Amino acid sequence: MGDEALISDEEFRLSMRHLAGAVSVITVGDGQDRTGLTATSVSSFSAVRPSIIVSVNRASSSWPALQRYGCFCVNVLAADQQHVAQSFSGIDGRKGAERYEGVGWYRLRTGAAALENALTVLDCKLETTFHHHSHAILIGHICAMEIRRDAGPLLYWQGGYHDLPAAIDERCLEPDDFRSVRPKI
Repeated sequence: MGDEALISDEEFRLSMRHLAGAVSVITVGDGQDRTGLTATSVSSFSAVRPSIIVSVNRASSSWPALQRYGCFCVNVLAADQQHVAQSFSGIDGRKGAERYEGVGWYRLRTGAAALENALTVLDCKLETTFHHHSHAILIGHICAMEIRRDAGPLLYWQGGYHDLPAAIDERCLEPDDFRSVRPKI
């Protein structure tokens, strides 16, 4: 097969609208150099050396900061955080550090911004980057994390935001499952 496209970009996008995805905000930078983006292309990669994959368009305003800082935070949004997704998508015109306004932030090990009350926060050191056409695939080693168990996820499907209720089966949880996993510094 040659390099010719077997399907169009439009057909591909239509197909991907059927793939429901958790909504995350990727944060990077410091001070007025902070920036970030909304992403649904986030996936676990390995539990042996806990790591995650994030796909980022290299035309994104966040791409240069990701290269410069070498660390980032994946903030998986809870159903009640749609406004954060919209701010980081740039739909309201906010850019850079402006996207952080109106919600609480803190820092874990790498110094990247972690969102208060996110469903889970994965603080990552950038290990590897692969370039493929318009995007970069980032592999981040998870250095610290926190988990919120009392909320459901914010999902993106068919071009809109949706939620799932928090349905935790208490029988499956150990007493220490309701804790933050922060590194000892």
